[in-house]
Amino acid sequence: TGIFHLRALAFLLTGIPGMARFHRWVFFPCCLMYLITMLGNSTILLIVRVNRRLHQPMYYFLSMLAITDLGLTLSTLPTVLRVFWFGSGEISFPVCLTQMFCIHAFSFMESSVLLAMAFDRYVAICCPLRYSSILTSGRIAKIGLGMFCRSHVLSHSYCLHQDMIRLACTDSTLNSLYGLTLVLFVILDSVLITLSYTMIIKAVVGITSREEQTKALNTCVSHFCAVLVFYVPMVGLSIIYRYGKNAAPFSHALMANVYLFVPPVLNPIIYSMKNKPIRKGLLRLLCQTLAWPGHGQQPRSH
Repeated sequence: TGIFHLRALAFLLTGIPGMARFHRWVFFPCCLMYLITMLGNSTILLIVRVNRRLHQPMYYFLSMLAITDLGLTLSTLPTVLRVFWFGSGEISFPVCLTQMFCIHAFSFMESSVLLAMAFDRYVAICCPLRYSSILTSGRIAKIGLGMFCRSHVLSHSYCLHQDMIRLACTDSTLNSLYGLTLVLFVILDSVLITLSYTMIIKAVVGITSREEQTKALNTCVSHFCAVLVFYVPMVGLSIIYRYGKNAAPFSHALMANVYLFVPPVLNPIIYSMKNKPIRKGLLRLLCQTLAWPGHGQQPRSH
């Protein structure tokens, strides 16, 4: 929530409206989420980099997902922590505008990554013999570049766009059209993801072996959970701003924080628990980290 000062061209971030006395307590779970997000996503990137067996399209897309989560977190959480711990809520308009752009840019990049991961699972299950020829390194690089290019086209971004429309003193028609454009892009991604899973389920049903069916579906569990973690809070935030005008301000702030901070926290946890190669890579990394210098070496004889 922000209060716009026309003369100072600044916003005053109020944190959680009506609960200023609890801001110091809110700081600790926010700080914990920040640490989990940084550690979890950085670990995913490190695991994929050091394990040559994970140099495959699926894990390249997982790395892109980790990068977008890190970008979203770094662009938002430091400001939130400053507001909750120091009570310093004033933010200049240029900085606020930059943060607005980052939130929309990384959110759309994450939506694009989830769509690319759905396509990856579709090709792996429905066209396994052509998997390597379809998802080549060149095509993966082009997909990744397309995600960034699409995000930069939407460069006139506003953080919590609904709040900005509400604060506007002039005609907000253009802003409303911009918001509609954002929604349409998100709907397109979600429709294509749904279509991918419809074709995946159709292909799995045609497999005669129950064991092979389970194995094929298990490869999609992590991605399906990541899709839910990303889209459910987004839909909830849109609904509460559209139809929850009479709801308590606390509910708006809660949904906004859930949308921004929960997916980056849960994504590395989901993939660490549900993805066997990532889990093995994590255990190997932990063993290497815990091993002390000289471990396993025979002592010198005098």
